[in-house]
Amino acid sequence: MIFLELVLENFGPYNGRQVINLKPQENDNSRPIILLGGMNGGGKTTLMDAIRLALYGPRAQCSTRGNLSYSDFLSQCVNSHCNAIEKTRIELLFEHIENDKPIKYRVVRTWEKNPKDGKDNLGILELGIARKDDWLREELVNTWDDYIENLLPLGISNLFLFDGEQVKELAEQEVPPLIVVDAIRGLLGLELAERLGVDLEIVVNRKRKEIADTKELANLEEIEKRLKQQQAEYETNTNQLEKLKTELQESEKEKQEAFDKFVSEGGKIAAERNQLELQQKQKTVEVEQARQGMCQLAVHLLPLALIEPLLTQAQRQGEKEFRIQQSQIARDILFERDKRLLNWMTQVGISKEQFEKIKVISRTR
Repeated sequence: MIFLELVLENFGPYNGRQVINLKPQENDNSRPIILLGGMNGGGKTTLMDAIRLALYGPRAQCSTRGNLSYSDFLSQCVNSHCNAIEKTRIELLFEHIENDKPIKYRVVRTWEKNPKDGKDNLGILELGIARKDDWLREELVNTWDDYIENLLPLGISNLFLFDGEQVKELAEQEVPPLIVVDAIRGLLGLELAERLGVDLEIVVNRKRKEIADTKELANLEEIEKRLKQQQAEYETNTNQLEKLKTELQESEKEKQEAFDKFVSEGGKIAAERNQLELQQKQKTVEVEQARQGMCQLAVHLLPLALIEPLLTQAQRQGEKEFRIQQSQIARDILFERDKRLLNWMTQVGISKEQFEKIKVISRTR
């Protein structure tokens, strides 16, 4: 399946008729890769959405559809600058091999804003040698969903119609989406074996009923009845389990919200009040012990540090009085010596005049 041409008319940001050549060749030179680039909001994703919409219609997984209904989505895709009477149109020309021959189909979808019946108009054209040889394939229009599902299943379409971000998200998933798994199995034909097994089991059960006698048939019907009851119970239990899981998730969410509110309003601190009070008492005891230790260290010398100026003054006064006392002692010794010296001089016969001079010198000293 090779895309050859995409035509957009009043679709999304593309005003008027825009023809995009998708042929992977140029001047007889094969070009296996076509790169579409542009700034953000330039319409790259719109091109991919247009291809999806042309191929799959209401089943298309377009990027901007979200939860919109198909009718609302088609109205959203209409260019805002076109007239109310102008229609929006998408054409996709592709080629594929059918019965060992290349065949070209042009898928055409047209609609107007607020489309009637909430859907678009689909046309499938098979291209001939000339434009006049094209003809409408009405049988394909009625069975187009099944036909395109055989060519390119919707489940694996994102493996071919993608952008870089989608590939990154798909590659980072540990388990592929169920729709991708089912599409790959359908593409490889693996579901045929499972379907064949189910069909064989149905045929075997029918044959057993046909050859069974009345008693065995009654037992078989009883077994089937019990099986249906158990299956119904299983489905009921499964639904109940899912409901309980949902309720559990909601309860856990409410619990977390309540805990967050509890913490934000100071509840955590209130809950830890007893522990904080115990820690406060321990710290108070430690402070008191430290204070007692400091008192023991300062019991001898610390009071003296409070009267240091007085002690310095007392020291200076003591030193002064000590010097005065030493001077008085020295003076008394000298006086006693002079007295003895004068007495001795009177005894050795010194004249009175000499004695008086020595006496005056002794006093003046």
